[in-house]
Amino acid sequence: MPTLTIGDRAIGSGQPCYVVAEVSANHAQNLATALEIIRAAKRAGADAVKIQTYTPDTLTIDSKTEWFRIPAGNTWGGTTLYDLYRTAYTPWEWHAPLQECARNEGLTFFSSAFDQASVEFLCALDVPAVKIASFELVDLPLLRCVGRTGKPIILSTGMATLAEISDAVSTLQEAGAGDIALLKCTSAYPAGAQDMNLRTIVHLRDTFDVVAGLSDHTLGSTCALGAVALGGSILEKHLTLSRSHGGPDAGFSMEPDEFAAMVREIRLLEDALGHISYERTPDEESNLCFRRSLFVVADVLKGQAFTPENVRSIRPGHGLPPRYLDNIVSRVAQCDIPRGTPVSWDLVGGVAGR
Repeated sequence: MPTLTIGDRAIGSGQPCYVVAEVSANHAQNLATALEIIRAAKRAGADAVKIQTYTPDTLTIDSKTEWFRIPAGNTWGGTTLYDLYRTAYTPWEWHAPLQECARNEGLTFFSSAFDQASVEFLCALDVPAVKIASFELVDLPLLRCVGRTGKPIILSTGMATLAEISDAVSTLQEAGAGDIALLKCTSAYPAGAQDMNLRTIVHLRDTFDVVAGLSDHTLGSTCALGAVALGGSILEKHLTLSRSHGGPDAGFSMEPDEFAAMVREIRLLEDALGHISYERTPDEESNLCFRRSLFVVADVLKGQAFTPENVRSIRPGHGLPPRYLDNIVSRVAQCDIPRGTPVSWDLVGGVAGR
C-alpha cells in the first residue's frame, strides 16, 4: 500500500490517520487568535496545522464587475472575490511566528501555495509539505512549480473530474514531486453529507496508487469517521476558537471541544478497526463456557438409548459440541446419568440393538 512521509511522520495504511487542523480565515486578521488556534489544535489532538499562503492580489484583481462578484445564495454571496480574500488571507509576515508556535507545540506546520511567489516563500520557510487547494488543481503551471520542489504534495480534488485529477497527478510526477496524497473533497461550504461520496477515497487510492484521505467541509464528525473507516489516511478539518466569532469559514468550522471529540472518536475507531483476526480475545475465551453444548436433560439409565427427548443442545458449554448430536442419538448410555449432566464420550456406548 502507498505511504507518504511528512517530516518524520509516516502516513498511510497501518498508520494512524494524519489529522490536519485548517486555520484558514478563522484568525480574523488577528495574530494572537491565529496563535491560539494552533495551541488549541495541539490540545485537541491534531497532528498538523495548515494555513494558506496568498494575498488578494495573487488570487484575483480588485474589480466590482459582475465577473468578480460572488453570486447571491453562495456562502460568501454579496461580496467580491477581492474583498473576500482581503478578509481571509493570512499575512505573510505571520508565517514565521506561526511556524515557530507550531514547532513549540510539537505540530507539523505547512500551507497551501497559490502561485510561484508563495511556493518560493514556503520553500524558504522549509515547510515539509505543500498543499494544493481544489480550485488550483487545474492550474498545471502552478502544479509544475510545486512539483519541482520535490516536496510531498497534498492535493484536494473538489470539483475535479477523474481526467483532471489524472492530469494533475501526472503533471506533479513529471515535475519531480515527492510523494502525493489525494483528498476527496466536496467544494461546498458547508457540504452536505449526501454529497460526499466517501467511497471515492478508496477509488482514488487504488486508481492512482497514492495515499488518500478527506478534506471535510461538512458539519460534525460523521463524514470524518466514515473516511477513516474506509481507509482514509489524512483528514483535514477547519478549526475555529468559536463559531460565534464569525468570519468567512466559521460556519463550517469545528470548535476546539468538537475537534477534540472527533479525534478521540477517530483513535477509538482505529483501535476498533484493528486487523483481520479470527483469534479469540481473552474475554471471549472466558465466555466459551456460555456456548451451547450437549446435556442430558432427563434421567437416563444404563443401556438406555439417547434420544432427542433426553439429550439436547443447550447452554452452558461444558458438554460435547452440538455438532455431535446426531452421533449421540440412538447410542446407549454406559451408566446411569442424572438430568443436567454434560455429555462426554465416556458416557456414550454403542448403537442401541447391536
